[in-house]
Amino acid sequence: MTKITKEAALLYHSQGKPGKIEVVPTKPYQTQRDLSLAYSPGVAEPCLEIQKNPDTAYDYTDKGNLVAVISNGTAVLGLGDIGAMSGKPVMEGKGLLFKIYAGIDVFDIEVNEKDPDKFIEAVKAIAPTFGGINLEDIKAPECFKIEQRLKEELDIPVMHDDQHGTAIISSAGLLNALEVAGKKIEEVKIVVNGAGASAVSCTKLYVALGARLENIVMLDSKGVISKDRTDLNEQKRYFATDRTDIHTLAEAIKGADVFLGLSRGNVLSQDMVRSMASHPIVFALANPTPEISYEDAMASRPDVLMSTGRSDYPNQINNVIGFPYIFRGALDTRATAINEEMKLAAVHAIADLAKKPVPDVVNEAYHVNNLTFGPEYFIPKPVDPRLITEVSMAVAKAAMESGVARKQITDWDEYKNHLRELMGQENKLTRQLYETARRNPQHVVFAEGIHPNMLKAAVEAKAEGICHPILLGNEERIEKLAKELDLSLEGIEIVNLRHDRESERRERYARILCEKRAREGANFQEANDKMFERNYFGMMMVETGEADAFVTGLYTKYSNTIKVAKEVIGIQPGYKHFGTMHILNSKKGTYFIADTLINRHPDTDTLIDIAKLSAKAVRFFNQEPVMAMLSYSNFGSDAEGSPAKVHEAINQLHQEYPDLAIDGEMQVKFALNNALRDEKYPFTRLKGKEVNTLVFPNLSSANATYQLIQSMSETEVIGPIQMGLNKPIHFTDIESSVRDIVNITAIACIDAIVDKKKKAQ
Repeated sequence: MTKITKEAALLYHSQGKPGKIEVVPTKPYQTQRDLSLAYSPGVAEPCLEIQKNPDTAYDYTDKGNLVAVISNGTAVLGLGDIGAMSGKPVMEGKGLLFKIYAGIDVFDIEVNEKDPDKFIEAVKAIAPTFGGINLEDIKAPECFKIEQRLKEELDIPVMHDDQHGTAIISSAGLLNALEVAGKKIEEVKIVVNGAGASAVSCTKLYVALGARLENIVMLDSKGVISKDRTDLNEQKRYFATDRTDIHTLAEAIKGADVFLGLSRGNVLSQDMVRSMASHPIVFALANPTPEISYEDAMASRPDVLMSTGRSDYPNQINNVIGFPYIFRGALDTRATAINEEMKLAAVHAIADLAKKPVPDVVNEAYHVNNLTFGPEYFIPKPVDPRLITEVSMAVAKAAMESGVARKQITDWDEYKNHLRELMGQENKLTRQLYETARRNPQHVVFAEGIHPNMLKAAVEAKAEGICHPILLGNEERIEKLAKELDLSLEGIEIVNLRHDRESERRERYARILCEKRAREGANFQEANDKMFERNYFGMMMVETGEADAFVTGLYTKYSNTIKVAKEVIGIQPGYKHFGTMHILNSKKGTYFIADTLINRHPDTDTLIDIAKLSAKAVRFFNQEPVMAMLSYSNFGSDAEGSPAKVHEAINQLHQEYPDLAIDGEMQVKFALNNALRDEKYPFTRLKGKEVNTLVFPNLSSANATYQLIQSMSETEVIGPIQMGLNKPIHFTDIESSVRDIVNITAIACIDAIVDKKKKAQ
């Protein structure tokens, strides 16, 4: 784990705009009309509607997506009672986590008040602003009273995350750790070191899950909490034990199955761990120094199942696994509370998620190949993108079933899609691609079967029902890699193109290619030699109809792949060139960018082909093309170089395709700002239209643009998408992720389906 220095932390929080969060407008504000709608006089209308029906505040304001993170700074993690203002960086950080993990807006509110009753009144007074309240870093026992009163007196969800967040995540971890250890929760002996808000809430939730009170021993700073003690508050008395033979942690932990530490560092020794029962479960959650270090616990005995609160060790108990998604489900159902049913639903959703195959994005984040359920992975990782759907949906369902939901969710598939779109994991376009491909799965050849990403993509594409994969490569190497990655190859065909058993097919392909290129100097021996190369062999599978589509590019230079594609597949009739397109799915909309890969320095004829192919490709994705051909100048203001070529291409396209919405040459700012364009250049074919397709004057500008946007924003990029070849041959690149390849596979399948329909007509 990288050491965080004081200087680095202070610089992080102070550089640029101080702090970690800001307010961003969600409505247009550029014109006088926009401002009149946003404030006076337009704002009066929603005010009057809310006055008539307060529930419409959820329709006209951000209330339904706004959470207050509220603290008085009396129990700031690892720092103690440092005061309300000193705790503000923590509350801002909590707001950042809400936003990045669940799309929830946050105001952090620091209340300079330690008196519980006055604090409660302050929170109640501002509660109408919010859809939910997250109490944070409030010391025990006051936090119990504060949360209980606010839950009773407010009609929006209230949760003290320091209590329930840790309880929910550790409960999920405990259920799974017990499963790994082969033990039952109602039978295990549990020792809890610490008796603050988190410890009490954790232990209560364990009891709700089946743990028996008589099997639990809790300790505070004075030792074992027993019934003969007279210094216990209400929360501690609930867990007081009848046992009089134990007083210290060393005595209590002998023979115990589970240790939960929410106390201070280095209080659990190796000898204590060795005294526990077989397959002991140790949750050492003190931060930043655990009750026992991971290394010491693992060294004490090989069968220990270990969790800490630290990200640099396995099985991190991290509240961010829970609270963003719990509030997401509560807000989306406009729940009046976060109740026990919702918490338990979150526990089981988190526990179940750890048993499912881990997405590639999670493995990559932790630099591993195959996280699988077991001793080193029984809690999902915080970066797991499925948490928002699995946990939020479980919580929302529990809110509805327990009667606290004021809004019903009826279409759960649509809600799941909404959550994915909210976090940029998916959008309507990619979902439509997958759904279309699933209706008629095609046989897709994957060129580099021994590349980990391509192998994972083939397995995932099959699991998604998109295609029937065919892997090219040495079967022994592919099977070995699949085993290392814990991937099932069931139902996936492997073709070793260099094996002797494929000699007849290689020769047949060579004869076909030789006949096809006979007038271009081809001979059988050269063609036969080429069939030992994956791109030639795979493309010939598609050319002969023995496969429907081909995906390649992870190991091969584009220039070579392009050459093979022209030679084996050829360019569609009516065109002299082919190209590629990337799709950018941004918050502003979907944009199609061409040509991003093939044509380095296109002349006028090439630009015309690229524009025509782009229009065809956009229609392929069920959108009407509105196209701008770009340059650094506007409409003939520069008569030399690339502007001249673009200008001439536009002239010809206007003559040949009078109904095509295309114009140029123009700068990007005019292409994407239709109000500015229409004001300055009212004569264009694009007047009143929103451009969705950008054709660049050369490869370097198109390629640099999509990569720049991809690097500097949250825009999802799909591509490259091949335009203009005779058959569905599609390219990836060496940097393609598994998701990139699966997206291309879906497009390749649809390309093949469309190709078959055309030929059948």
